[in-house]
Amino acid sequence: MARLFRDKSLESKKQTRTSLTESIPIPGLPSPFGELNNSSLSDSELRETAYEIFISVNRSSISCGKSLTFSNNNNNSPSSSVSSSGSSLQRSITSTAASKFKYALGMKSSSSSDSPISSTSTSTPKKRISVGELMRVHLGVSEHSDSRIRRALLRIAAGQVGKCIESMVLPLELLQQFKSIDFSDPQEYEAWRTRNLKFLEVGLLLYPHVPLEKSSSASLRLRQIIQGASERPLETGKNNESMQILRSSVMALAYRSSNGSMPETCHWADGFPLNLRLYQMLLEACFDVNEQTVIIEEIDEVIELIKKTWVILGINQLLHNLCFTWVLFHRYVTTGQVDNGLLLAADSQLLEVAKDAKSTKDPAYSKILSSTLSSILGWAEKRLLAYHDTFYQENIDSMESIVSLGVLAAKILVEDISNEYRRRRKGEVDVARDRIDTYIRSSLRTAFAQASPQSDAPSLIRSWGHQEYI
Repeated sequence: MARLFRDKSLESKKQTRTSLTESIPIPGLPSPFGELNNSSLSDSELRETAYEIFISVNRSSISCGKSLTFSNNNNNSPSSSVSSSGSSLQRSITSTAASKFKYALGMKSSSSSDSPISSTSTSTPKKRISVGELMRVHLGVSEHSDSRIRRALLRIAAGQVGKCIESMVLPLELLQQFKSIDFSDPQEYEAWRTRNLKFLEVGLLLYPHVPLEKSSSASLRLRQIIQGASERPLETGKNNESMQILRSSVMALAYRSSNGSMPETCHWADGFPLNLRLYQMLLEACFDVNEQTVIIEEIDEVIELIKKTWVILGINQLLHNLCFTWVLFHRYVTTGQVDNGLLLAADSQLLEVAKDAKSTKDPAYSKILSSTLSSILGWAEKRLLAYHDTFYQENIDSMESIVSLGVLAAKILVEDISNEYRRRRKGEVDVARDRIDTYIRSSLRTAFAQASPQSDAPSLIRSWGHQEYI
């Protein structure tokens, strides 16, 4: 595996590279989670919000109501950071032990020389990198924005002692903390304010956790505020009338439930597909910024911190397994299909999804599962139904993994989602045998048609169809 960080600074790398966490659109491979239609939020804006959520939930001192203090620790981080006692985010990334997560996925681990603090020269040791700093760089958030986010979290913690982060609507709290004078650039302030208002619109109006009622006065007021902000900018950072109206509307929408009872947590970023889009961005940050196909060695720790966003994003273990399967598969496809390790990892993760599919019949999960598996299966079958045209000496090693991935996706779709399968005895259906039989016959027919003269091809194909094959 390539090393996690090169000798050049992370910040310069971030400024010069194309963001690797940005999903790359591939023809014929749309997101199975759905698109954020009617949303004007860009990927960079979504990534910054995902980072804000990640930082906020990993501040144990905020969740528990403890105080926070600023500390400048130049030995552990290249930038100033908020520290809390025992905070996971501030632990330096120095571990060179083999990753249990990567081992479970069948992926190789880097050698100890690839540690971010190792160096070819003893006189110029590399800087240690905290987990928070790693996520900041991988999600493309500037140091300036990061500093502002952390200041806001300090103010929130000081002003709402004892209040858990899951009982807050983060974009609303951020709007409450800063005025225009807190920004040196008026355009930066306008972009920041607009992003937070747009996210409130997307999370509470366009893709809410609980469907909106047509007669909802709170949703009408919020729409009016957001639309009016373009003509008469909302004055943030104050407890004025407009901010009070915004807060009452947002909290009324966030604290809704399907049965009418008061929920324990508020809902503002856990509606489909918004939550999966944000979660996908967080998982994509587990890839090396320099090597697009390399998963960082510290993925075990990073994944545990990412999982803390579940309470905000409405994610569970089943959705995590499914989303991570897609991230691995999507990364393999979008990076030129050259690293078979990613394909093997996706196949290993899909085995967990297969177990999950048998344990639940939740209709919302089944819908996302079906969409994801159909996308994977469709991609695989384009290559397997005419595999003579797809595989050759240089890429033949990937064929076994693609067959395994396609067959497993088909089995889950048929055995755990299809109603037709449930109506028939299991002994009557052998999905793996049927799929492989289809791939062989289809590929041989295509090969015969390509190799035989046009006039002889139909008769040869018909003749072959009645023969046994090995």
